[in-house]
Amino acid sequence: MTGYAEIVVIAFTTQLAVLPGEKVQLMIAGLSTKYDPKVVVAAAGSAFAGWTAVEIAFGQALQSAFPPVVLDAVTAVLFFIFAVLLYRSAPSPGSASPEAAGGERTDGGLAAFDDLSLPGRLDRYSGSLGGFLPIFALTATGEFGDKTQLVTIGLAVQYGATSAIWAGEMLAIIPVSLANAYFFHRFAGSVDMRLAHFASALLFAFFGADTVLSIATGFSVWETFVGAVGGLVAGLF
Repeated sequence: MTGYAEIVVIAFTTQLAVLPGEKVQLMIAGLSTKYDPKVVVAAAGSAFAGWTAVEIAFGQALQSAFPPVVLDAVTAVLFFIFAVLLYRSAPSPGSASPEAAGGERTDGGLAAFDDLSLPGRLDRYSGSLGGFLPIFALTATGEFGDKTQLVTIGLAVQYGATSAIWAGEMLAIIPVSLANAYFFHRFAGSVDMRLAHFASALLFAFFGADTVLSIATGFSVWETFVGAVGGLVAGLF
C-alpha cells in the first residue's frame, strides 16, 4: 500500500504538471495586474481547496463502484488525454517568446488579460474585501471542468479519499499561484508558455505509459521512484 508521504509527493507532482495553461492560473495572472496579489491568491486558493475536497470524495465513490483494473485503465486514458490537450493548447511560436519581432514584449499569450475586469454583476462588488468575494466566485466557477479537477478525481480513484491528496495538491497550487500572481503584478512578460506546455505534455505521456506498464506487469517506474523519495522524506520527521 502506498504510504501517506508518497501520496503527497505524487499529488504534488501530478498537480504541478497540469497547472500550465490551467484556466484559473490564467485568471490569477490577469486579475493580479489590477488587484492585490495576496487577495487574488487567497480567493482562488479558497476555491481550489473547496473543489479539491469535493473531487476527492467523488473519486472515492468511483473507487468503490469499479474494480481496480478498470480504474487504472481510465486513469491511463486520462493521462494520455491530458498530454494531447497540453500539446495542442501550447501557444504558437510567435506568442511564446519573451520578445516579438521589433522588440515588442509579449506576455506568453496572455495579452487578452491586459484589460481584464470582473464580468457582469461581479464587477460592481470588486471592492468587497479587496475583491475577495467576486474573485472567489469567478475562480470557483472557472475551475469547474478543468484538468486539475480530473487529476484530483483520478488520484482519489487510485488512492482513496485521503488528506494526502489535498495536502500535496495545495503544496503545488498555492506557491505556484503566489509566484504567478506576483510575477504578473509586476510585469507580464518573458514567460515561455509554449515550453511549459510541451514539458507538461511529455510528463503526462510518461504517466500514461507508466500506468499501462503497471497494469501489464505490476511494476511502476514512477511509484518506485516516488516510494524511494517518500521514504527519505518520512525519515526526516
